[in-house]
Amino acid sequence: MDTMLKPAPTDALPAPVPRRRNGKRASPAVRVLIYVLLVAAAAGVLLPFYWMVVSSLKTDNDVVTVPVKWLPHSVVWHNYLDIWRKSQMTTWLENTLILSFAVTALQLFTGSFAAYGFAKVRFPGRDLLFIVYVGTIAVPWQSYMIPQFILMSHLRLSNTLWSIIALQAFGALGVFLMKQYYESIPEELSEAARIDGMSEYGIYRRIMLPLSAPALASLALLTFVNTWNDYLGPLIYLRSPNLRTIQLGLSTFISQYNTEYALIMTGSVLSVLPIAVIFLLGQRYFVEGIATTGLKG
Repeated sequence: MDTMLKPAPTDALPAPVPRRRNGKRASPAVRVLIYVLLVAAAAGVLLPFYWMVVSSLKTDNDVVTVPVKWLPHSVVWHNYLDIWRKSQMTTWLENTLILSFAVTALQLFTGSFAAYGFAKVRFPGRDLLFIVYVGTIAVPWQSYMIPQFILMSHLRLSNTLWSIIALQAFGALGVFLMKQYYESIPEELSEAARIDGMSEYGIYRRIMLPLSAPALASLALLTFVNTWNDYLGPLIYLRSPNLRTIQLGLSTFISQYNTEYALIMTGSVLSVLPIAVIFLLGQRYFVEGIATTGLKG
């Protein structure tokens, strides 16, 4: 009986069978070719930005010289001083920053709050309401642009920054992205919090928001870029010169100084620089949020 209860010796156990790899590793020549193609694609994407930065450090004649001079003979740094002297760049940047940060903060709150309701709270007609709400993404803005303008005029918000903030404070795309991310969070966390007596607002604030930092970063970057680059909205609602954004300001500057190509490139660099800095700072969270959005837990 004792012999039967003894464990089998280690030598008697079958050796683990090594798993076969489904795919073979690419040869060094193929890998080198892939890297060369990726470098060429990256160079093609970055080449216009490089030309824009280099042109902002040239004279007007050197910008339009054929063939293109990829390196300036003499660096003209005073272009970055002249653009501030000849334009209202400070006002344009200030208005754009106010709109971008305000709209981004509001969309982060409204998008995450509504997404939590659609993802974690059960109520009648939830799925149908979500489909209808997300379906508004497919509706072009031009179809309801005039009713919005009439509404803002009646509310006396036209020709104020509040008109852009009020119209862009809600976004169906943000709700969709955040809902997909919330659904990847295990439901057991919410159920355990409810059993402990935590309210839905407490679950949203103490559990969901801390866990959704990558998705919030992705939504913040997308919203900030869209608001920063928006041209048609400010063109319709912001008629005062003191309310112009960077995109409207550069448009008027180009029409006024259409032959000063170096200054135009300088203004373009200043309009792109904040977006590039924000993307570089939040790149890791942005990639992580995009990679995890839509995955089920």
